[in-house]
Amino acid sequence: MRPDVDFFNLESQLSDEEKMMRDSVRQFVNERIKPIIADCYEEGRFPLDLIPEFAKLGLLGSNLPEKYGCAGINNVAYGLVTQELEAGDSGIRSFVSVQSSLCMYPIYAFGSEEQRMKYLPGMAKGEIIGCFGLTEPNSGSDPGSMKTRAKRVKDGWLLNGSKTWITNGTIADIAIVWAKVEDENDKIRGFIVPKGTPGFTAPELKHKLSLRASVTSELFFQDCLIPEENLLPGSGGLKSPLMCLTQARYGIAWGAIGAALDCYQTALEYAKNRVQFNRPLASFQLTQKKLVEMFTEISKAQLLCLRLGRMKDAGEIEPVHVSMAKMNNVNMALECARTARSILGGNGIMGEYGVMRHLCNLETVFTYEGTHEVHTLAIGRHLTGLSAFE
Repeated sequence: MRPDVDFFNLESQLSDEEKMMRDSVRQFVNERIKPIIADCYEEGRFPLDLIPEFAKLGLLGSNLPEKYGCAGINNVAYGLVTQELEAGDSGIRSFVSVQSSLCMYPIYAFGSEEQRMKYLPGMAKGEIIGCFGLTEPNSGSDPGSMKTRAKRVKDGWLLNGSKTWITNGTIADIAIVWAKVEDENDKIRGFIVPKGTPGFTAPELKHKLSLRASVTSELFFQDCLIPEENLLPGSGGLKSPLMCLTQARYGIAWGAIGAALDCYQTALEYAKNRVQFNRPLASFQLTQKKLVEMFTEISKAQLLCLRLGRMKDAGEIEPVHVSMAKMNNVNMALECARTARSILGGNGIMGEYGVMRHLCNLETVFTYEGTHEVHTLAIGRHLTGLSAFE
């Protein structure tokens, strides 16, 4: 942890490997991402040239086995990776999360060994980019209501439907697409759909005011013929894509801390150096109150995530644990960004400080991978035994 924001000495709880992975990503973010990210955000451009560097650092599928060309790090180290990436930008962390948790993970978890060997090494090298097709225009928080269908035909599967809000969609070489199988009582299955498949298009969504340094797309499938070998054989039911989302939400819970830390440190430095009424802003009681509340919430989120990571490595977590961390930490980060914006005053909206960029990005993170409300109700169901979804 950064010494100035490690109030409970969590550094002492990290292994040398975990600290080394975190520090290498932090250095990369400071040297390669922060100098360019304001321009990328303003231009609505994802820095494609950084993908080989992500791969060189071992960030793609980093917590998957080395057998498939991945780094094989533990889940705490992976969480620290996402924390540092999101300190740079949520869009950068989103790219790595989607590639790792939503594309490589389902191939690893539900794919055949042949599929794993065919795709995972290339994905770890950044030579094959993936996207994850679950959300639809009329199916967000209720993915079980999806309309995309796969029908078995002589040469494989015929895929029809559409997906939206798909990170990496336009630049992806393959899409992991979830569809209901007509011949299996609408059972949800996963398919690997390569770019260039006839009938498959992936136009980019424009005019976003959030996650602008990230590629967001729609996916359209019109009579796409998918060969049998592209079915993920281990997939079956809504549980399969939800397992992928649990992996991604874990990284988001850590990532949100990174955004909050960047906002807090920016606000602290600004408050100590900005003089008003012949005094630094940091000397005023209201400013100190804001800083203390930000620091306290960040410290609590760090404790939550470290415990969550240790439980994940021990195989002890349930999806509801990840729901709590995602719900709490993203909400915390969003409030930190808003508070930092108030401390910076007019300068808070300027790209050079990054606070407004984090704030806009976190408005998306607040609702994607399960909205704040849905995670709240998932925890409520766990506590009461009663579902409020129906």
